This record gives sequence, structure tokens and C-alpha cells, in this order.
Amino acid sequence: MKSAAVFAAGLATASAFAPAKQAAKTTSINAFEGELGVQPPVGFYDPLGLLDDADQERFDRLRYVEIKHGRISMLAFLGNVFTRAGFHWDNKIDLAGHMCKDYPNGLAAIFGPDAIPAQGFAQIFSLIGLMELFFMKDIEGTGNEFVGDFRNGWIDFGWDSFDEEEKLFKRGVELNNGRAAMMGILGLMVHEKLGGSIPVVGDLDALRVWTPADGVTIL
Repeated sequence: MKSAAVFAAGLATASAFAPAKQAAKTTSINAFEGELGVQPPVGFYDPLGLLDDADQERFDRLRYVEIKHGRISMLAFLGNVFTRAGFHWDNKIDLAGHMCKDYPNGLAAIFGPDAIPAQGFAQIFSLIGLMELFFMKDIEGTGNEFVGDFRNGWIDFGWDSFDEEEKLFKRGVELNNGRAAMMGILGLMVHEKLGGSIPVVGDLDALRVWTPADGVTIL
């Protein structure tokens, strides 16, 4: 049930912009058919009607959410791949001396019997909230060029050296990678509940007991 709910929520977030059939029902939808991310072979796709009678402000808000969720999903997917391959921070995460490798990977780190303690989860949640409220924002008047541009006048990474065509291309690449990552991380969460393994990612067996001293024991 949890996996189904997460999948439905992710689909609602991403579906407004994922390319598919061309079937605009209203004038407002026609206005967005030329937006970045609407591309061949299938064009515009909005099966949930999130853009029915929407204005530009509504579209920009959904695009902002899509970009941010895509970036988070890319990090989440890579995090799953790296931790399941055995790479963990080699440090203690609490005063009791528990190490990062002492906790399971994926959803089990949150919902499993050996999940991260509530105090640790509260710290993670607080850090995310801090980033959301004060850093990961599109601040007006700081020269940002598009929705989701979080440079805010203090970081660049060479963006200003690109011409307009290259900037548009790179933004499209980020959108597509974010969309793929949203589906990818949802797929990993579902597979973790179903069990089995995936090439590159590795073991996702749901029927297992996590023991920090011995690793994973398959039931």
C-alpha cells in the first residue's frame, strides 16, 4: 500500500510534463505546447488535467516543482546505487557510536525494524527544511534566468559561458534526467517491496533481516 501511494503521488507530480500524446482540449493547454520539455515523438501530455484552464503562473509553479523533484530523485537514485554497492560514509552518526553502515539501505532505513532512530530522522528532516526555506529558492532580483534557477547571484558553474541554444539544451537534459530519475526511484521502492535484484543496483530482496554485525541475512 505504501509503495502504491508513493507511486501515485509521484505520477501526479511528473505527469503534467512527461512527453506523450498530443490532444489539447483548451486554449490554455495550447499555450504550453511550445514549452521546454514538450518534445517528439509524442509531444504534450497532461492526463490528469493539471493544466486545464491554467495560466502562466500555474504552469511556472508546476515546472518549479517538477525540476526540484527531479533533482531530489536523481540524488535519491544515485544514493541507492552507491549504498547498495557498499559505499557508506565512514563516520559515527550518534554518540552511541553507530556507523552509517550499521543501518539498512533504501526504504528499510526509514520503515524497517532497524530504521534510523526518530531523533536522527528529525535531524535529516530539519536539514531538508532549512535548505528548502533559505537556500533552494528562486529569489527575485538576483538575475535568475528561468524557473528553478537557484544560483541567486552567488554560484554559477560556468553557466554564463554558454550561448542561449546550449543553455536550452542543458535545461532539457536536466528535465529528462529528472523525469527518468523520478520513475527510477519509484521503481526501486516498489522492487524493494517485491524482492529480487536488479543489475547495477543489486539485491532488493524484501524478505531479509538486517543485522549490523553480519550484514543482510536472506530468510
